[in-house]
Amino acid sequence: MDPLTERARAVRLAIFDVDGVMTDGTLWFGAQGEAFKAFNILDGHGLKMLRASGVATAIISGRSSEAVARRASELDIAHVVQGSQDKSAAFDGLLASLALRAEACAFVGDDVPDLAVMRRCGFAVAVANAHESVKSEAHYVTRAHGGRGAVREFCDLVLRAQAAR
Repeated sequence: MDPLTERARAVRLAIFDVDGVMTDGTLWFGAQGEAFKAFNILDGHGLKMLRASGVATAIISGRSSEAVARRASELDIAHVVQGSQDKSAAFDGLLASLALRAEACAFVGDDVPDLAVMRRCGFAVAVANAHESVKSEAHYVTRAHGGRGAVREFCDLVLRAQAAR
């Protein structure tokens, strides 16, 4: 079995950054200062299928947004950490609360703040439009861009690997 399939097969918790991963990274601001984000429906269905397969899902984001909380609720993402300036500490909290080892986790990221978790987890994934430093340390780089199917591509990869047991 190839190393990529082994890493995908071992995933018990899939963690996602939001801006640039679950969205294309664009922030729209309304007249009252509210931020708008666009989420991909195919990504959302991939997350639902992943969760239904028994893989837990989580978000660790450096920003806080009501839109993210709402989207996470719609997708039944139970573990949501927003406004985290220390993603590694947030990762430690998830590991402790779920009694998991870092090797059983995947993290999908796009920028330098994601590297601390990506370097520790068993399956580090960068979206196609990630910063070069992030892509260079990833086990897998998606063909799709963040907010444009990258999450679904990751979910399908993990689901295929786990179905081949």
